[in-house]
Amino acid sequence: MSRATTRSVVTGGAGFIGSHLVELLLQRGDEVIVLDDLSTGKASNLAAVDDHPRLEKHQGSVTDPATVRGATRGADRVYHLAAAVGVNLIVDSPLSSLRTNIHGTEVVLEAARETGADVLLASTSEVYGKNTADRLHEDSDRILGSPLLSRWTYSAAKGIDEAFAHAYWNELGLPVTIIRLFNTCGPRQTGRYGMVVPRLVGQALREEPLTVYGDGRQTRCFSYVGDVVPAMVALAENKQSKGQAFNLGGAEEVSMLDLADRILAVTGSSSPVVLVPYEEAYSAGYEDMRRRVPDNTRSHRLVGYVPSTPLDTMIRHVAEDLAASGTASSAPAMVEIPVS
Repeated sequence: MSRATTRSVVTGGAGFIGSHLVELLLQRGDEVIVLDDLSTGKASNLAAVDDHPRLEKHQGSVTDPATVRGATRGADRVYHLAAAVGVNLIVDSPLSSLRTNIHGTEVVLEAARETGADVLLASTSEVYGKNTADRLHEDSDRILGSPLLSRWTYSAAKGIDEAFAHAYWNELGLPVTIIRLFNTCGPRQTGRYGMVVPRLVGQALREEPLTVYGDGRQTRCFSYVGDVVPAMVALAENKQSKGQAFNLGGAEEVSMLDLADRILAVTGSSSPVVLVPYEEAYSAGYEDMRRRVPDNTRSHRLVGYVPSTPLDTMIRHVAEDLAASGTASSAPAMVEIPVS
């Protein structure tokens, strides 16, 4: 018996992660409806599937109930990825970010309840705030800075998003799965809103100084979009995931200075690495977290998630994508890195 066609809505479907998700869902045979206001996403991200007969595109905001109801009508599943993201955008526009991230999520959840669709809510490792535990699991405490610092606006909003989603599941029976993404990177991601890998890779390709903020010793675990997106779909389809949160992060902890060195090695760039104080990069009172390392045990046990793409391969894919898109006006010769 053939698999019944699933009608899937992807909010933020023209974004970096959303466009990869749209491609995978179409490959699987879903009918896919994209809702995106193109404020941070780009129509060109969907160029490879633009004429696909099972793709339907809506331009509009998740904060508009009528638009969301129209896009989700008849949906079986809603992947809610639309959000104001990136440190630069959050710090510069905290009010609009709060409205998009909180009110937009409530609108999407209510529309899904009305149409009877499952929901996968994309959240973030930012919800853990300044917790520097060795391995952050889904029940780890949230440690946030002052609510008057816009740095914590995104974390606070996504925490409320998760609370909304859990309440819709607990009180109203809406089947909701929450995922927390840890520094996902890959092709189509840009450094425009502060994402560190494409920002540093772009600087390397242009032979500009690689600007590392703070002392460069803060650490992260980067995950590859090609590993994360299939896990998102597997979790969304698993009935045991409902009402729970799942980390989806990388396996290798790396400092920002080490990341810069790896980028220089992969791209063959001779750019210098320059440390920039936070107060110069952002605004007075900016805070960062020293480390963020995920515990992926829960997602591994339920759907077999394994972050298998090496960091050097992620860097190479980002560099190739930026060079092909014309972001780098004078790219040095690329070092060949075997895909593993």
